[in-house]
Amino acid sequence: MLQHIMASIPLDVVAAPNDELRTDQLADWLRQIFGPLFLVIVGIVAIFFLFTREITRFVQFIVLAIGIGVVFYVPNIIETTARAIAKALGVDLT
Repeated sequence: MLQHIMASIPLDVVAAPNDELRTDQLADWLRQIFGPLFLVIVGIVAIFFLFTREITRFVQFIVLAIGIGVVFYVPNIIETTARAIAKALGVDLT
């Protein structure tokens, strides 16, 4: 019975995984999941700081949010950072 099930599975499913280091799908996934969530959180916290009139904390938060936003929205920044970390750890990327 198990042999019949294994024989019916397509070869691309059973094939060995590709061992290349690829970060482009991970970066897309992070942008799709955390990007909109990040914008909602930034908006809520910014409105809170403005309503409580804490302008200094608001400015600090906006500077931090811009720095984090660069990571999510600048093209290829995550891939470039991942390659740099991998290279620093001695992983062969060829």
